[in-house]
Amino acid sequence: MKKIKAILFDLDGTLLDTIDDIADSANYTLERFGYPTHPVDAYRYFVGQGADYLLSAIVPEDARVPWNMSSLKKVYIERYNAHSLDKTRPYDGIVEAVKKLREAGLKLAVISNKPDQATKDTVSSTFPEGLFDFLAGARPDVPLKPDPTIVHIVLDKFGISPEEAFFAGDTIVDLATAKNARCPSIGVTWGFRPEEVTGADFVIDDPSELPGLAAGRE
Repeated sequence: MKKIKAILFDLDGTLLDTIDDIADSANYTLERFGYPTHPVDAYRYFVGQGADYLLSAIVPEDARVPWNMSSLKKVYIERYNAHSLDKTRPYDGIVEAVKKLREAGLKLAVISNKPDQATKDTVSSTFPEGLFDFLAGARPDVPLKPDPTIVHIVLDKFGISPEEAFFAGDTIVDLATAKNARCPSIGVTWGFRPEEVTGADFVIDDPSELPGLAAGRE
């Protein structure tokens, strides 16, 4: 394996524990429209593929018509933007680990299927300024993960090859993104769906393992 020069991180379930705020906003939206709500833990399996997928997964099948989904999304995004930091927090040890990666000279990015502005807002509010070189959430002109387009955009900006960058995440979507982009993958087991990351190139159980892994020490 080539020397690692960058780590690209998923956000929800990898850097931040966001499940309570996502669930609260989604259930608020469901209540507004008169639909049944879901337990918080169920949202671990609804997230990871963007707001459209989330909303489609949580509403009754007969509600999945374009005009209705558009209205649902508007309410959900407005609610989430206003309450995205009520309960969200970095996972224990992740801020310290990212600081060590920065001190080691690695390029760092966040690539999420969360809406772009929400991605930037949550990172800027939960991590010290200047830790990440690039933040990218869902944008209308770029396909969502596991499409590798945004990964290639970031690597081009960094001037490095896919083999020189880890992609770290907590779900099968992230592992597929790494594979499609030809990056070695890190599966983190502290996130939303640890059972999905057993096939990663490297599997870690604690953020403190990241600096050593990036330095080539397993």
